[in-house]
Amino acid sequence: MKVEATVFIVDDDPAVITLVTELAGAIGLRAQSWPSADAFLAAYAPTGPGCLVLDVRMPGMSGLELQKELARQGATLPIILITGHADVRMAVEAMKAGALEFFEKPFRMQDLCDKIQEAVRLDEQTWQRRRERESAESRLGSLTPAERQVMEQVVDGKTNKEIASELDLSLRAIEDRRARMMKRLQVKSRAELLRLVK
Repeated sequence: MKVEATVFIVDDDPAVITLVTELAGAIGLRAQSWPSADAFLAAYAPTGPGCLVLDVRMPGMSGLELQKELARQGATLPIILITGHADVRMAVEAMKAGALEFFEKPFRMQDLCDKIQEAVRLDEQTWQRRRERESAESRLGSLTPAERQVMEQVVDGKTNKEIASELDLSLRAIEDRRARMMKRLQVKSRAELLRLVK
């Protein structure tokens, strides 16, 4: 089941929140909003793809400070910064810290719309890679020590005969272990196995 993407909006201006919420809805995305960076940080729990539309200047924690805090926590949420008081240094700082875009008010709604869709696509790819990595780790963790031993030899490019000789086992025993290992990992070839373990 595909998780619906969310546009998170953090801005102390209710008019901007309304505008971005309506924009998100128009392109089929749900929106959640907070009037401050502190309120967002207290509530945010990543459960699926999305992006953050973030005002730079707010009472309390600024947008740039929130961006840095999210990075410190290891969050991968793409960030689009908006401000009514831009300066070049601030924009450079935001982009260096990983912001996807920096918009100065007033901006074209179509530009923001395009950037939100790009951000969500990027985050969906990040979440897909994360799911694939977790699935791979789970399958690898299910191997018995004997199956893992055979897997490591197969990854090293050794034939069943070479593995049998190295482990001092019969060719049949290695073939059986290899078949069980491949089935447990849900792979059909060495190439698939290499992609799984990389």
